[in-house]
Amino acid sequence: MDTRPPDKTRPDAGVSRPPPTPRRLIETLLIAAAGAVLFDLARIPAAWLAGAMVATAAAALAGRPMGVPRPVARCFFVIVGLSLGSVVNPASLQGLATWPASIVAVVVAMGCVTLACTLYLRRIHGWDILTALFAAVPGALSQVLVHTAEENADLRAVAIVQTIRVVILTVGVPAVLAALGHGGPTSLAAAPSGLLDAPTELAVLVGLAVVVAVVLVRVGFPGGLMIGPMTVSAVLHGTGLVTVTLPAWITIAGMIGLGAISGARFSGTPVRLVLSFLAAALGSFAVAIVVTAAFVLTVTALTGLRLGDLTVAFAPGAIDAMMVLALALHIDPVFVGAHHIVRVFAVSFSLPVVIRYVKRRRDRAVVKKVGQSSEPDTRDD
Repeated sequence: MDTRPPDKTRPDAGVSRPPPTPRRLIETLLIAAAGAVLFDLARIPAAWLAGAMVATAAAALAGRPMGVPRPVARCFFVIVGLSLGSVVNPASLQGLATWPASIVAVVVAMGCVTLACTLYLRRIHGWDILTALFAAVPGALSQVLVHTAEENADLRAVAIVQTIRVVILTVGVPAVLAALGHGGPTSLAAAPSGLLDAPTELAVLVGLAVVVAVVLVRVGFPGGLMIGPMTVSAVLHGTGLVTVTLPAWITIAGMIGLGAISGARFSGTPVRLVLSFLAAALGSFAVAIVVTAAFVLTVTALTGLRLGDLTVAFAPGAIDAMMVLALALHIDPVFVGAHHIVRVFAVSFSLPVVIRYVKRRRDRAVVKKVGQSSEPDTRDD
């Protein structure tokens, strides 16, 4: 049992949550699925993740005890990792060499957005370093939520900030497009396969993904349950060794499950706490938009690429939502996909390194502070 006093710098300090039970799991998933279906019927991109998260969070805020057991959550993480990796294909890999300047720029922009938003949340709102970092990472909701849960940061604060950004980008923008005669329902970034289309390939894909995920978890690699399967899937699909993908219903279940996990973190959370994060969410979003816009305008001027293409390619949103927006705007999905794939993988592989660096600096600062406070006072009276 953790007997440490709550960290008062964390927005969720001192809040306890009931352990999940089978009945609670069924209720949670049903509510999450209902929210996902409603968002999908409303033709909102990223509906399965965002809708499940919003519905589960709303139920939790209304007093229902939501929860997903750890073993079930781990299965959802693996599914989402496999789905993310399946976006990669030989064409997208070839595209990486076609737009080197903008590809590099999107990675640098991601780093600058993360740094700027982290500093904003730290200095303006006083958040702890890890929670601020996870809330600041642009457009990598799935990976960030896994890291947030593993590092015991405030997942609710991160989910609120990230969700508001997702809502603005994936609900607001498509709504404007729909009013202009564009838009469409949620779609998968990669074409789904059936369970019996290529059972051997599917078994190899899932088997290798699970093995790598277990190895990464055993060695303590942050986010290994998602990064491992994503890497295996990306390598196999990107090289053309495997063409089969997860069936649509499994991918959708993974997205709904991840949304349920995130929304369930709001159990026991007062509504006023959510409202207290609103300023942080809107402020950090504004910071992210300003930094991103600066990069888009600069790259447009230097490369001659179309402003609309770069806007969607650099937008800090979910990859499936950005692919849908690209199709609605008649933008090359390979161009958009290549940039977002690079961004997703840059986040996946750099974030664990950043986490370890931040934790070491934080631990050294704590040790130094404790050491200074324990030194005897040798001054003369």
